[in-house]
Amino acid sequence: MLVVIARRAPVQSTSLTSVRAGMSRSPFFATFKLALATSAASLALLALPATAEAQTQPWLADRRYTEGPGFQVGDFELHPGIAAEFGYDSNYFYRGDDEDPIGAMRLRVTPSFSVSTLGPQRREPGTAQPWVAFRAGIHATYDEFFPVSGSQAGKDAMAENRNVGGRVDFNVDFAPGRVVFGSVHGGFTRNIEASNAGVQAESFNRLIPDGGAEIGFAPGGGTFDWRFGYNFIGTFFEADAFTNLNNFNHEFTTRGRWRFLPRSALTFDGRFGIITYGDEGSNKTGSHPMRARIGYNGLITNSFALMVMGGWGASFYTPTPQEDFDSFIGHAEVKWLITPSPSTDPQAASLSLSSLAAGFYRDFADSYIGTFEEINRGYLKFSYMFAGRFLLVVDAGVAAVIHPPIEYLGSDGYTSIRIDPSVFGEYRIVDFFGVNATVRYDTNITDETVSSSGASEDLQWQRIQAFIGARLMW
Repeated sequence: MLVVIARRAPVQSTSLTSVRAGMSRSPFFATFKLALATSAASLALLALPATAEAQTQPWLADRRYTEGPGFQVGDFELHPGIAAEFGYDSNYFYRGDDEDPIGAMRLRVTPSFSVSTLGPQRREPGTAQPWVAFRAGIHATYDEFFPVSGSQAGKDAMAENRNVGGRVDFNVDFAPGRVVFGSVHGGFTRNIEASNAGVQAESFNRLIPDGGAEIGFAPGGGTFDWRFGYNFIGTFFEADAFTNLNNFNHEFTTRGRWRFLPRSALTFDGRFGIITYGDEGSNKTGSHPMRARIGYNGLITNSFALMVMGGWGASFYTPTPQEDFDSFIGHAEVKWLITPSPSTDPQAASLSLSSLAAGFYRDFADSYIGTFEEINRGYLKFSYMFAGRFLLVVDAGVAAVIHPPIEYLGSDGYTSIRIDPSVFGEYRIVDFFGVNATVRYDTNITDETVSSSGASEDLQWQRIQAFIGARLMW
């Protein structure tokens, strides 16, 4: 991932869809708030663990969980839905243990809607794939807070943090399954992130437009394919204090695959980015990150899959000299498909609802303070659908996040440990209605503090979230 709020840990993937999703949503997230006053710079510091993937509901992160049976209207499928959850959030403002963390009961209401061309389940048997496949969706989440612990001033501020975030997006595939094919995608997100100040006017809420296109070639019946693409992400903070961190991220991609066995493929992906910040007078500067990886992705048997990717990455910050990342990057994962895959496609392992995966990745990410952060993360993920009624998803990771020296803050560099286990379970009483529960723990473990203009902030925090809820999903 390329543009993050300070200490975000991205999930690497050979899928452009996953890459795009990871850009707007990812497992670890932290931020520094840097505001420049007219007389002197003042620093407020905060660690936020989450983009949408980690912090929004699991069914929003994966449409396989989101949608019910749906309605067929001509050549389209419609999938409306609504969810409500109520639970406890121990530290919405991500404050350190000695910085007055505020605990609150929290209500989340999330309506959603998606429309798409007919999927393979609804197409007539034996019919070819359509020349155009379309999907669009929208969701919004309303949050209401009922503070229960912490100082009275903190609880009063928490009660005023009600807000609405959400996303609208679309994807169009042209000539899927043909020799020459392509796609166009776009979206717009309102990302809600509180700051440890606890007030909306000093929050990290931001607007994130994104889009891109890809063209591919697959001669020889799909044994070999190669793709070229472009992706764009803009980030625009709503608070005036952070407009110096508004940025544009242009990414040019290429990736290829050669299936040398029915279930195995050699893969390559390369990316070049152009990250620019609107305020060239601030301490944050742009960069031209490059990544190139080569590896193997395949089904060893019907029940076991292996993915190994490795290569090199470099950040290329300008102007020089600045601290740059210039090192090995990689991603390895082994997956047991509890429900064996009948497909010979090497990428079919990613489509299984019932699986156990273990992996590790090493990468770097742009930081809003200083230059970059280096992420080394191991993870486990278990998902299982019991009898088509009960879905269980267990996800956990541990990461060592290395921060290089930040000269203007007087930091010599440090390493923080991030831990993020979560459990989601849902029982579908009928095809279109289910009850669920979610438990998540996040922590950033470090002794590091950062000071500026006499102010000091502790980078350690921990947070517990627990919700019960219900969903209507057509």
